[in-house]
Amino acid sequence: MLGVAAKLAYRNIKEAGLRTWLNVAVLALTFVVIVGFQGLYTGVLAQTSRAMIEDEIAGGQYWHKDYDPYDALSIDDGHGVIPSSLVSLIEEKKATPILIRQATIYPAGRAQSAQLRGIDPAQAILNIPTRSLLVSGEVGNASVSDSFGDTAAAFGTNGVKSATKAAIPSSAVASTSIAVALPSGANRGTSAPAGTNAAAIYELPILIGKRMAKSKNLAIGDYLTIRWRDSYGTFDATEGRIVHIMDTQVSSIDNGIIWVPIEALQHMTLLKNEATLVVVSPEAKHYITSQEWPFKTQAFLMRDLTEMIKTKRISSVIIYFILLFLGMLAIFDTQVLSLFRRRKEIGTLIALGMTRMQVVFVFTMEGIIQGALAIVVALIFGMPLLTYISEKGIAIPQMVEGYGFALSDKLFPVYSVELVLTTMAFIMVVVTTISFLPSSKIARLQPTEALKGKIS
Repeated sequence: MLGVAAKLAYRNIKEAGLRTWLNVAVLALTFVVIVGFQGLYTGVLAQTSRAMIEDEIAGGQYWHKDYDPYDALSIDDGHGVIPSSLVSLIEEKKATPILIRQATIYPAGRAQSAQLRGIDPAQAILNIPTRSLLVSGEVGNASVSDSFGDTAAAFGTNGVKSATKAAIPSSAVASTSIAVALPSGANRGTSAPAGTNAAAIYELPILIGKRMAKSKNLAIGDYLTIRWRDSYGTFDATEGRIVHIMDTQVSSIDNGIIWVPIEALQHMTLLKNEATLVVVSPEAKHYITSQEWPFKTQAFLMRDLTEMIKTKRISSVIIYFILLFLGMLAIFDTQVLSLFRRRKEIGTLIALGMTRMQVVFVFTMEGIIQGALAIVVALIFGMPLLTYISEKGIAIPQMVEGYGFALSDKLFPVYSVELVLTTMAFIMVVVTTISFLPSSKIARLQPTEALKGKIS
């Protein structure tokens, strides 16, 4: 009986002609749009998460208990001496400390707020070009390494200059040499001794991102005046030289951020051996719990991103609902019209021995076949299209950078088999339900009334 019902349903939708294909077209379009949008959001989440893990989060972070990245007024309070347990991780190259301080910069003579971030130039945990802070660029007649050496010599620090010149060219320990070269109080706002190159004395290697460079109109080799407060609240200032502009997708380490050697920043702020947070390598599997330095997991650090993607997915449901509503309306209207036009046929089928539920099954089967045809059509034209997009990517306009996503110039959607199968099942359930509802009236139909062409 099932085979007979399926044949009758197939014959009926075939005879419906254009109405059938219109329903199929709307359902196929709905299927492709749902899969397309969901793959787009999955791609955004995957691409952004990967960039954040590589450039900012790594395996997780230890935060000082007073550090709150959402409270700009308390940023300077979030610091402390790095505990010995984390120092051992740092020495094993499985962690790197970062010191964060608020600052004011003066590009083109305008005072603007910024954030100073000190990081070890030799670190290899985060995928940002911190080694550029080791570059000894020429400044007038003095190099960067010479500058710190001259600074120490000018302020009378015994033996510092020779230590600096020996240490700076070595990439492994160069950051340490910079710190040694900056004596306590060297940048206390005092004037340079007579006969000393002021630019060379106060020069600080600076690494910034392309967004920062574009918004402040800065370029490599430019000097930037930086003012900050030390641990006692005393204002101080120096000149920094931009040695590199990095191209990172993560705007949170770019916009308004100035990267400098951490030990130089520790000396500038009188916060020796202190940090705001410690970034841990993904290879470091053993995490230490501490009330003073609580550990923040990758999931915690990316919670804003996941919540944002979740919100976007919910908002996209509106589009799905509109398309599904159009598809459901078309199928529902077709079913109601078929019941009206084929009432004598229904009566005849019942009179020939089919039960009412078997007739209901015939009409429901027509909707199911239309849903199946829609999926086949969607796979024929949608899958090649979506596969092409996932391989070639979608060009991202510059305005998207302001949305907070860490995206490159192209977005690559991710379409999984699970996503396709789930969407198929969802479409079929909706189509089956909407086909059954008008057909259920047949269960209450009297055969004699149907043969007379009456149906209510």
